[in-house]
Amino acid sequence: MARATYLDRRGATYYARLDVPLDLVGHYGTTTRKKSLRTKDENEAKKLLWPVIESWRAEFEEVRARREITDDDKALAVWQDYEATIGGYDRKQRAMPTPDAAAAELQRLYRRIDMGEISSDDFVGMINAYTDYELMLRARTDDANLRGRRLHALKGALTSGDANLIEPAVKDFISRHRLLVDAGSDEYRELCVLMMRAEIEGLQRTLERDTGDFTGTPKDPIVRPASGKIREAAAPGETIMELFDIYARENPNQVKPDTLAQARRDVGLFVEYVGSTFPVHRIDKKAVREWKALLLQYPIKASETNAFDGMSRSQIVKHNETVKKPTISTTTVNRYLSGFSAFCTWLTNHGYLTANPAADMFLKKSKEKTTKPFTVDEMNVLFKSPFFTGCQNDDAPRFWSKPGNVLIRDHRFWVPLIMLFSGARPAEIAQLGIDDVRQDRGHWIMHITTEGDGDKSVKTAGSMRVVPVHPELVKLGLLTHHADLKKQGEKRFFPLAERNERGQMIATFSRDFPRYLTKIGLKEGRGLSLYSFRHGAADALRRAGFLDEQFGFILGHTSGTMTQRYGTLPQGMLEQRVELVNSISYPGLVIDHLKTADMEEEAA
Repeated sequence: MARATYLDRRGATYYARLDVPLDLVGHYGTTTRKKSLRTKDENEAKKLLWPVIESWRAEFEEVRARREITDDDKALAVWQDYEATIGGYDRKQRAMPTPDAAAAELQRLYRRIDMGEISSDDFVGMINAYTDYELMLRARTDDANLRGRRLHALKGALTSGDANLIEPAVKDFISRHRLLVDAGSDEYRELCVLMMRAEIEGLQRTLERDTGDFTGTPKDPIVRPASGKIREAAAPGETIMELFDIYARENPNQVKPDTLAQARRDVGLFVEYVGSTFPVHRIDKKAVREWKALLLQYPIKASETNAFDGMSRSQIVKHNETVKKPTISTTTVNRYLSGFSAFCTWLTNHGYLTANPAADMFLKKSKEKTTKPFTVDEMNVLFKSPFFTGCQNDDAPRFWSKPGNVLIRDHRFWVPLIMLFSGARPAEIAQLGIDDVRQDRGHWIMHITTEGDGDKSVKTAGSMRVVPVHPELVKLGLLTHHADLKKQGEKRFFPLAERNERGQMIATFSRDFPRYLTKIGLKEGRGLSLYSFRHGAADALRRAGFLDEQFGFILGHTSGTMTQRYGTLPQGMLEQRVELVNSISYPGLVIDHLKTADMEEEAA
């Protein structure tokens, strides 16, 4: 099985790896970010991987958001520097000694002389005592001289291109406004020139005020009040993702880790759109509406499409006008909005927002089912195709459709068949332990539960249940597979089935299987997937004369009970379930050729 995306191994140690977007390669000076996860255990590495990837992606978006300085930023820098120069002058003038203060200092000096604290015999002491008084008398003149010399120096630096005098102010502005302007770049040099011109204007006004003239206004045309829309940055500790971390720790709805991780990605998608420094209080209906509009235009599996490599989401949407890949479904858009809306409710409850801006933003679902069951003819084509009868290579999905001698007989073979004859979900089947498949009063059962060894999860508490093993699965060799694994000391029924970095069970196979259906001509667009087998089982139960409410518990559509959790059923209830599952049939379906080699040997 392939390792989780973004996960590399060097020697025995696992590393996180992420390609730098093409538009940021120049900034980072490399095409790839790498970081040691400091573990040799693959499962532990998968748990540590996603936060690293998310932090890098957030960093990329922040760099994008701060990368370009706007004309409004430049106008603000000029005006703030001009006002800071005059404001600094005004504050200093207010702190300057007045004539009364100078007279009082002179009287204090005379008293010290009279009291013998200062003596003419102590020449150094006499000089030092008079120095403070002299400085008070010269304070305004000295300050004016300093400003005059700085004005002269700035004018010279402006003509020579020397930015040393203004650089501290430029760097402070860039830092305070969270802009990313590289030192030495054209934008940086331009900002230095603009702020020098602003300070020159400000110093000229201060010298005019020294003479009592407060009527002066800027003569340089670039120095004017900033009237454009200036980017507002979130307060420290209150970025959207920082607040989400608090929300996740509180977990007010007590959702499962997988659901919380999905919500983090949903909120991260919004942050990717508005920028990582976007203030929380500015999340409004307009921002959510525009984000939703972008999602509706977003192509399916864009991250796996070479044509979109290195592009931001907005760029992908724009480029898809040329590529014309189908866009994500209404259901997917609503899923993104759901996780984001739950977070916005928390923000509202905690006073960061006055109302949930994502409320009433959900799209109406299409009444048409997006997943349909296989017909018997389609299943006969599928089960006679190379994936089930022998392909060229079982590791590379592109070879699954090519006939060969390699038999796929791990979870990828069994999960579709077990779904077909039980209606169970793929992840529920893939995580079964050896002890979860057992005999109970003469009947073989599968116990779908979170109990026991291994990293297990179920959709809801009601998803824990006992499902009898269908006779067709016994004929195909499922119990022989179970016995072999038990003999080998395996703890899991499907030891090669893996969770991805998001905690999703056999996500790679769930993704690759529909592609295989397309390759063999069974699928065009949406409709068929692994879940088609689950829908087929439900339809088979209906054909057998059962109502949905009579078999819902077999599919995991019921409230949870302790009986379900621990898998102990009364005899009558067990017999009822055996009857239900055994009624699942598909007249005309041909699958005898799928019997495993061990079963064929036993039959012989």
